[in-house]
Amino acid sequence: MSSFTLAVRDSSTMLRRNLLHARRYPSLTLNLLLTPVMLLLLFVYIFGGAMSAGAGRDAYVAYLVPGILLMTIGSTTIGTAVSVSTDMSEGIIARFRTMAIHRGSILIGHVIGSVLQSVMSVVLVGVVAVAIGFRSTDATALEWLAAFGLLVLFATALTWIAVGMGLVSPNAEAASNNAMPLILLPLISSAFVPLHSMPGWFQPIAEYQPFTPAIETLRGLLLGTGIGHNGWLAVAWCVGLAVLGYFWSTSKFNGDPK
Repeated sequence: MSSFTLAVRDSSTMLRRNLLHARRYPSLTLNLLLTPVMLLLLFVYIFGGAMSAGAGRDAYVAYLVPGILLMTIGSTTIGTAVSVSTDMSEGIIARFRTMAIHRGSILIGHVIGSVLQSVMSVVLVGVVAVAIGFRSTDATALEWLAAFGLLVLFATALTWIAVGMGLVSPNAEAASNNAMPLILLPLISSAFVPLHSMPGWFQPIAEYQPFTPAIETLRGLLLGTGIGHNGWLAVAWCVGLAVLGYFWSTSKFNGDPK
């Protein structure tokens, strides 16, 4: 059996293992999914009138949903950090290392499983968004496809970062705390209000971070409006974070004596 075939076979096995864990213990995923759903409902029905600046609730729903979808990905990947840390601390990884399996398949299984869970979580939040009035009638089929590709790419990038956070955390609680910026960063982005409405000293903080260009790109794609230079910035952030997370995770995993 070739090395590539072995890697694919073992990665598929690890993927099934992680999906089985998610199915048997859905409470973590549901708890993490609850945060973006509650924020969506809170900002639409409680703060929507004030935040829309007279534009109407429907207009604010259209503005808000893209940011909530990306926040959903950040929230879901916290579960990945917890899962990786749990595997490392409970000794199952040490057991895997004594077996004749492809070494990288362990992390690949976590990453692919997390990306699939992120996509499913985005779909569920999207259903809630449609139920409360979100519509994407001006987007073309190509823009929908590009939006889906951006979501998958963003989920892959954040997942590799979350895997690294899980590997450096001594336990599940620490992993959850270390990965918390993945859900806090959208709160200081253009997810809820435009950048120009923020204080001048704060605007660079909100602008030069990975979530803002990704949110602006997704918003433009879903609403059929222009994305400007945000598309290239979003892809660059995703690729950069994915590469950084990959090398960080693999170097930590390969060098961990446990």
